This record gives sequence, C-alpha cells and structure tokens, in this order.
Amino acid sequence: MAFLKTQERTKERFSLLLLDLEEYYFEQHTAYNLTDKDRKTRGSFKVCSRSIIFDPEDFSEPILKIPLRDCKKIEFVEKETNPFHEPRPSLLFISCGQVISIKESSVIAPYRNERGTKTLTFQLEVWSKTEDVVQTLLQLHRASCLERLGDQTAMIAANLQSRLARTSFDKNCFQSVAEKPHMECAVEMVTPLVSNPGHVCITDENLYFQPLNGYPENVIQIRLHRIRRIYKRRHSLRPLGLEVFCTENDFCSDIYLRFYNTTDRDEVYYYIATFLENHVTEHTAESYMLQWQRGHLSNFQYLLHLNNLADRSCNDLSQYPVLPWVLADYASSQLDLTNSATFRDLSRPVGALNQERLDRLLARYRGMPEPRFLYGSHYSSPGYVLFYLVRIAPEHMLCLQNGRYDHADRMFTSIGETWKNCLDGATDFKELIPEFYGEDSSFLENRLNLDLGRKQNGKFVGDVILPSWAADASDFLQKHKKALESQYVSEHLHEWIDLVFGFKQKGSEAVAAHNVFHPLTYEGGIDCDSIEDTDQRIAMLTQILEFGQTPTQLFTSPHPQRITPRFHNITRSPSLTSPISELSPASQSEDFSFEDLTEESMKLSWANMGSLKLVSSHKIHKEAVTGIAVTRDGAAIFSTSQDSTLKMFSKELTDFQRSMSFSNMALSSCLMLADGKTVACSSWDNNVYFYSIPFGRRQDTLMGHDDAVSEMCWFDDRLYTASWDSTVKVWLCANSHLASHKRSPFELLAELEHDAGVNTVALNPAGTLLVSGCKDGTVAIWDTSSYTTLQQVHCHAGNIHRTAFSPDSRHILSVGADCCMKVTDVQTGMVTSSVRAEEEQRCFCWDGNSVLCGGQSGDLLLWDLLSNTVTKRISAHSGLVTTMWMNDLCTTVITGGEDRQIIFWKL
Repeated sequence: MAFLKTQERTKERFSLLLLDLEEYYFEQHTAYNLTDKDRKTRGSFKVCSRSIIFDPEDFSEPILKIPLRDCKKIEFVEKETNPFHEPRPSLLFISCGQVISIKESSVIAPYRNERGTKTLTFQLEVWSKTEDVVQTLLQLHRASCLERLGDQTAMIAANLQSRLARTSFDKNCFQSVAEKPHMECAVEMVTPLVSNPGHVCITDENLYFQPLNGYPENVIQIRLHRIRRIYKRRHSLRPLGLEVFCTENDFCSDIYLRFYNTTDRDEVYYYIATFLENHVTEHTAESYMLQWQRGHLSNFQYLLHLNNLADRSCNDLSQYPVLPWVLADYASSQLDLTNSATFRDLSRPVGALNQERLDRLLARYRGMPEPRFLYGSHYSSPGYVLFYLVRIAPEHMLCLQNGRYDHADRMFTSIGETWKNCLDGATDFKELIPEFYGEDSSFLENRLNLDLGRKQNGKFVGDVILPSWAADASDFLQKHKKALESQYVSEHLHEWIDLVFGFKQKGSEAVAAHNVFHPLTYEGGIDCDSIEDTDQRIAMLTQILEFGQTPTQLFTSPHPQRITPRFHNITRSPSLTSPISELSPASQSEDFSFEDLTEESMKLSWANMGSLKLVSSHKIHKEAVTGIAVTRDGAAIFSTSQDSTLKMFSKELTDFQRSMSFSNMALSSCLMLADGKTVACSSWDNNVYFYSIPFGRRQDTLMGHDDAVSEMCWFDDRLYTASWDSTVKVWLCANSHLASHKRSPFELLAELEHDAGVNTVALNPAGTLLVSGCKDGTVAIWDTSSYTTLQQVHCHAGNIHRTAFSPDSRHILSVGADCCMKVTDVQTGMVTSSVRAEEEQRCFCWDGNSVLCGGQSGDLLLWDLLSNTVTKRISAHSGLVTTMWMNDLCTTVITGGEDRQIIFWKL
C-alpha cells in the first residue's frame, strides 16, 4: 500500500503530515524546551513555512506545533555575559495564542488545541545560530500574517526558491567516483498530501533526490537499470510530475517528483527512457488493451495500467487510482458468482444505479443553467480515499481534516452499509480503490487500536463489518478479487472503462449515459493560470484538488470486449448485441474458449517460430513471385508470378513439374479450392483462371472485373474476388459445376463497393466476416450473410498490402506502404495497436500475438505484438518478400520474393 510504503523510509515519530497542507519543512536544530519549573526537554526544533514544531526526544512528551499566524512575539534574547562567570546561552522566546499537542505518549489521536496566551522558551544547542533562526521565523511570521492568501503563498515560495538557489546536490553522495552527472535541478518529492523540496541529480548510473531538510533521509537513490516504467504526470493541474517505478505491476511507485518547469521534467524523462527497453511503444493504452483482451493481463492489472496512463497515482490523493464496485450482493450468506444478479451493472455510473435517485437528479439537471451537471460530488476524491484507508493512514486523515477524525457515524464501518449509501445517498457516488482487490487486509481492521469514536447507537468504530459471505477480512479480499476476475465482470468491464476512461466520459455520450460531473473535475475544465486574482486562483485550485478529478481520457471510441470463455451457467445473457458478436465464432460454439482457438501443436510452433530453418530454395520464375498454393495433402505446390505463369512442384520439393500460361499479363495470386483438384489464379487482365490439376489444363475463366484482379479467397462454394476497379465481388461457384464443365458456372451474388482500388481481401475462419484493404489506406469489414459494411477504418497512409483475421476473428492485422502494422478490433473498429517498422512489410502470417512477416529488405521478421518488438530476424530473399504461405500446423512456411525465388522453411 502506498501509505505503508512511504512510511518505511523513516521510523521517526515526526512526520511531514504534521504540517498543514501545502506547507514546507525547511530546517531543524537540536534544542531544549525550557519550562517554568526550570526543566529542560531536549528535542528537535523544526522551522516550517507556516509553523514551528518541537519534537521531544522523550516519546512520552507530546509534539508541540505552534502556528506562526498565532504568534504574537518572536524574539532573540542574548544574556549578558560577565567575564568572571560562565557564558550563558542565547534564548528564543515565543509568545502565541495557540499551541497544538500531537501524539501524546506516542498515541495517534486527534490533536489537542490549547488556546490562550502561551509563552515558550527554547535554547538551541548551537547558540550561535539562535539569531539567524529568529530572523527566519520573523520573515515567515510576516508572510503568515499577510491579509491575502496569494501574498502569503508568494512570499513563502520566494523564501523556498532562495533556499534552493543557495544550495545544490552534494556530489559526495554519489555511489561511485566514476559516475558522470547528466543534470541537476530543484524539485519536490511528492507523497500523499505532502511535497518535500530538494534537488534531483541524475547520472549515468543513478537517479538521486536530496531533500533540502534532510528528511526522511539525506539522499534517496534509484539505480537507472532497475527502473521498469516512467510516467509523466499532471500535478496540481500542471504538466510537472514524473513518477518512477522499479516494478512492472505494483501500483505504488518508487518516487514521484514534481518539477518547477516542464523542460526540466521532460529532460529527465527522456534521459531515463534511454535506459528502458521499448520505452516508446510499450506503455500505451492500446498495447495494454491488446494484452488484456487476450488474457495476458488480469482485469485488476489492466485497470491499474489504465489508471497509471490516466494520471492516477497513489501519491496524489486527488488523482488516486479508481476501481469499480463489481458486486451488488453484500447480504447473502453465500456469494454466487454464477448469478448475474450478484453483480453491479457496469454499464452505468454509480449515480445512475438507483433509478429513483437518478430521476430526482435528472429533474434538477434539466432546470439547471449551463454548465449543467448531474452529480455535485465525484466518484474519487482525497476524502473518499482516506474514508476507506483511515485505519492504516490515520495521520493522513488528521492532516486532511485539521487534526480531527470524521464523525463516527460518517466513518467507514461496514462494506454493506457503504454500498447501500452509494445507491441511496443524495450526494454519495464513490467508487472503490485498488486496496479492495489486493492482498493486504489491514485497511479493514483496526490493528492500531485507534479511537475512531462512538456512533449514535453507542457502538465504537473498530474493524469494518464484512458481508456474511466473508469469513474474515482476508477471505473477503480473496472472494472480492475472484469476483473482479469473474466471467461476468470480464464480459462487462469494457462498459465501465467507457464511462471512466473512455468515450462516455465527456460530451453527448456522457450525457446519454448519465455520466456528467461538475465541469471543474474534467481535465482542461478551467485554466487556473488565466485567473489573475491570486487569491481566487489558489481557492479555485484548492477546490478542484479537494473535490476530485476525472481521469485523463484514454479512449475516444467504444472499448472492445474481452475475449472470454462462454459459460452457460450465467443466468443473464450478456448485454452486448452488436451484429459482429453474433457473427463471431464465439457465439456459434457453446464450448468455445480462447484456449480452444489453437491446437497445442500450433501454440508450440509459434513459440518456436524463431527457430525456422531454410530447407531449400528454387529460382523458377522470370519475375517476382506473387502467390503460393499447396494441395491439402502437400503433394503439389503451386506458385504464380508477374511473368504470367503458374508453376507446380512435386511433393519432394526437388522437381519442377509443370508450367502454365493463361495470359500475357501478370498473375497476381493463386488459391487452392476445397476439392484439392483446382487452382484459381487471378490476373492483371481482369480475369480469374481455373486450372484443373488432374487434367493439367485450364478448366474455366471468370471475366468479372473492369481492372486487375488483385487477390481472392474462398469459403464453401463462394469465391470472393478483389479488384483495382474498387469492388469485391462474391460469386457462387460450386465445385460440381467446375468438374462437369457446365456453361457459365459463376453466379454473381453481390458487389461490394469501395472508394478506392482493393489490394487485398481475406475471410475469417468461420467464413462469416470478410476484410478488404484498399489503396487509400482503408480497411473495411463486411458481413458475408448480408453483404453489409460493419466497420470502415482509415488506418494507413497509402496502400494496404495485406490484411488477415486473427484465429479468433476478434482482430485484423494489416500492413501498408506507410511501414506500419495495425491491429484493428473487429467489434469496435478501433485500432488497438500500431507499430512502425523500419521497412515496408508486404506479407505475413500471424496467430493473434506473434507475426511472421516479410518486407523490403528480404528478411523475415518475427514480431511480438504484445511488446511491439522484433524478436528474430531471419535472412531470406535478396529482394522484397512478396508472398507467404503457412500450413495449418504452422510447421512449414513457403515464401516468394522479388528475387524470383521460392524458399521452403521448416521448424
């Protein structure tokens, strides 16, 4: 947990949380508190921007906090020195109207305020510093007493910047004398509710932060090669934050820095990024989405990644990670995760779950002047975070609420009651935080024995009351996390993502989804820097930070659904009813699951694809090879070429057997029909030729286009032909008709119009969907039963060379002249992954996660789409790789190239 992690740095009783919000701790001096009884208490005298704090070494004594605004007099008293007597030390006198006692007997409890005139006397252990300390306190006292808050803030900021300018990073702290510093600048280290100023220094080996005040330690060091993730952050609505993680999946960072200008932040960011592998492409919402869809990330991990990308950080309570309520049943004795009624409706925000309450909110909304909003409070705010975490972060609650806990009846006492209030409360719309799906149950238990008050019913606030179905706090977390990863939530989580991170977050879609919050909560809702009055600007900023902020919008189109197994013991059917979901294989087989999409042998083959070995190569064409087809038994291999010929090899791959020419123009592709006896060849002369293998001659000709036929595909008795005449035509072409040599065996069933010439066409494994790729960079997805367009996505700049469905029909991969590989989600039409290769890719085979492709250089490249990296480069052709074929078991690959060669490969 973030709070526990930050507290590990120090075991001191003092904490920066004892300061006011937006207050700085400047310096400390060992001193004595002299009481009326001539008693001396040794401790640490701390100078802060708005207060003085005295932390006694005797833990039975309370920490004293003296607000500077309440001080009536601060003076330096130099005792008269008699040369015949021992010198007497200088003293520091403070007369004030309030003293706050904190942690008496080291017990975390609400602060005790003693009002009335008090006089305190301190004696610094180093006497010579007394006068300087007094002068500093007088300056800070003047700032605290200024009438305007803006003037106070400006004067304190000037004092801070002066201190930072007079100091620098101590290079004696370097771990090695050989380290080379890259840059140094002033920053603030951010932890929940606290900013600690100091200097950052980055070298060729380490990132260092040295606090101005030496707290919690003299220097914090992070080795650059340990860093796994870095994120730019919005802090206090400005692009000044940088968060560094040394782990892959932990949602707590190792350090969060706030810079004073964006230039310094960006320089450190890009310097660290050079030490990270794949730092440019690895951490995008689209790449994480692809991993989540395919089951490589859990629901919990995916939500944490989205929170990170949307500026949510556990170090910033105004932008703390937000997770959904997923359950609606907190009363049953047994938790039934097979019953959909157990779950919350994830397609609605919390405020819209209760229709009666929503009707009241809508009535108010309709009568409201612009800008209108439905919900006057947010689903995530510092107060809500600490509402949940008060048992492990009591000092944070006391800091946020001026030394007091909330009223006992408003405390987090019961999970069921909290859920009920979120459903029925007039202003309660809060969601959950990651701790509810974690491993540490301490936030649900009062292990610190805190006195959190007594409720009106006379009961003390202790451990959180759990649902009946949970045996204890650990059991609750285990079952709650199981619910988050359940079938129902996996199928509907994308709906909640649309609300919080996606296209229903703002605009007309948000209005339609009843998802409209106060305008100040949205990024860019107001430009605080444009407010000239400093008091108003600070007040507005404080209001925004305390109210809560909506995450940065990550998606502007509907989020795809997760690929999940279909279990029929869920009593309510999924809400998704798009035509594509009905056409996809997932809805056609009740035994379907993602794991069933490929055989184990195919998985093993792709896992070892980097070990592909060249078997033989043959140069039999006079120009570039354009197509490869193989009989089902592998007895014969056919290839077409721009030299206008169709060639055939024997099974042994050593003997060239036949050569056929149908036209004096190039053949663009070839296709083996289902009977295994006929090869179809498309040509630039606008025709498709059918070659009979048993008879060794042309069997028929289809003259159906007004320009070159570029590619074909076949399913059952239908032939799909793509052409540069901007159409894809669908033909009924029964094998029996071809075999019997009947006249006109081709019946035109449909003509699919495009805006540009069509280069490539492919079917999904079930034959229910067709994808076409055009010269203008557009990918179109068609329903083959109705011949209607389901999606049309302009995803490439220029020609698309090749498109193909993933084995599960959920995604389409396309490659184009823009050197990009794009993965498009079939259901939403959203480009979920985009990779820019070093060279143009022309052909490929893929399994949904990995891609074997051939490009301009002639090499075969094996890409991992989850990390967007090339895992293997295999030397192949001496020129452009133009075509590729792979057998069903993915153990044999045949490639053709511009170098006129055909190369056979085996695993």
